[in-house]
This record gives sequence, C-alpha cells and structure tokens, in this order.
Amino acid sequence: MPNAWNAGSARMLEAAGFPAVGTTSAGIAFCLGLPDYEGALTREAALDETRRIAGAVQVPVSVDAENGYGHAPEEVADTILKVADAGAIGASIEDYSAGFGAGGLYDRLLSVERIEAAVAAAASLPFPFTVTARAECYLSGHPNPFEESMARVVSYRNAGADCLYVPGIADAETIGKLVKEVEAPVNVVMGLADSPLSVAQLADLGVKRVSIGGSLARATFGVIQRAAEEIRDHGTFSYSDGQVPDAELCRFFADRQESCTPRGHALTLPRRPSSETRGRAAPGQGR
Repeated sequence: MPNAWNAGSARMLEAAGFPAVGTTSAGIAFCLGLPDYEGALTREAALDETRRIAGAVQVPVSVDAENGYGHAPEEVADTILKVADAGAIGASIEDYSAGFGAGGLYDRLLSVERIEAAVAAAASLPFPFTVTARAECYLSGHPNPFEESMARVVSYRNAGADCLYVPGIADAETIGKLVKEVEAPVNVVMGLADSPLSVAQLADLGVKRVSIGGSLARATFGVIQRAAEEIRDHGTFSYSDGQVPDAELCRFFADRQESCTPRGHALTLPRRPSSETRGRAAPGQGR
C-alpha cells in the first residue's frame, strides 16, 4: 500500500494497479512547505488533503493520522470519525507524542485506551473501517524496543486493532519474530534508508501489508533538489530528460477524471474496502 501526498500522486499510484493507497503526513507537510514535526501539519490541513485524495481515486484510502491529533482517547475517536467523513476507510494511530512523558511514548494504559476509543469509533461507522495501531518504540529510542513493542502491539490487538505496525524494524529475523508472536495482521514500512527486503520476501515472512511512508515523496523532492542544483551550478537542464511529456500527463489526468465518480463523504456514500484494507481477515502506514 504505497503512500500518496496529494491527488496527483494518488491517481498515479492507483493507475499503477495498487488496490489501496495510504497517505503520508510527512509528504503532505513537505508539499505545504512545512517540516515533519508534530503539530506543524494541523488536523484540518490533513483532512483537507484526505478529501482531495479520496475524491480523486476509486481505491480505498487509509490515512496516516499521526497520534490522532490529541492525547485523550476522546480526541482520537473524534479524529477517526472525521477521517471517515473525509472519505477514508482506515487510519493509523501512533502511541507517541513529542515531549509527552519519558521519551514521548504514551504509557501503556493510556495507549490502550486510545486504541479502544479508535476501535469504538470505527465500529460506529456504517462501513468497515480499519484501525492500524502503531508502536513507536524503535523510532523513539526505547532501550528495549522489541520487548516493549511486543507488549504494546499485543495489547493493541486485544483492544481490537485490525492491523499492527512497528516502524523501525527492517531485518527479516525481527520481522518474522514479530509476525509469529503477535498472531495478527502486521504492516511493515519499506523504502526508507535501510530497506533490504522485497515485497515477496516480506510476504514469505507473513507480513500482510507493506507501506512506504514518506519515502516516495522524499524521492520526488530529491529530483527537485538535484534539478535545482544542476541549473544553479552548471546552467544545464539534463534533469528534463526524465520528465513525462505535458500531453501525456494531460491525457492521463483527463482519463482519470472521467473514470472517477465523485464519492462525497464516506459517511453518506460508503464503499466496500478492498482486501488490502479490511479487518483482520483482510487487514487494513510510518510516515
């Protein structure tokens, strides 16, 4: 499930044949000229982009909802409802907030209550909505990241989360151990600096969903950065050799526009999720 940051990138990913698209809070923030810092991208800005993305594609959309845009379980539940109203059929919730407590991790009890609130909100919707629970132990620098991650994701599974996600693990041994011990659908992020495993290898390990976080957005910004440096330093334009012709892009987006029927809000026009984003039998994002 690759991660898009605007309607155009979402349409391209859909056209490539992916059965579902995630969002990336980092990519959305960067495109708005903002850093990937907590609080820089507001909930309303994220929801606005979610509406545009969900309205541009026919495949299901799962949202990177960061920490739920609030500490309290009630705030997390409200975010789930608003994400659904924006047209998505899934969301991931982190158990981390910068500056919160020791190391930023919510304590386990509060973390479980937050997931329980998200699950209850999802259950109140008139269509299946996938809740992905994230354990941020590796990214937050916890001294015992695997043990703490396992304790957390098992409790999130028991709280009703549909999919479990431990960003920061990338080696086959750790991923395989996590999948085996947690006994629930697991998401793994690839495309980061150290991503040695292929989708096929991850599937062999039992991983049910693979996301790419903000890596594709960052790669796109890398193209812009290198092109700008070439023009500034050399006065040449070889970057343009890899561009998609204007006419081709116009045809592509015109065709996608004609094939995309506006869906409005998911609460009034629910759509059956694909097998990539539904519940435990067919599970429903790192930044």
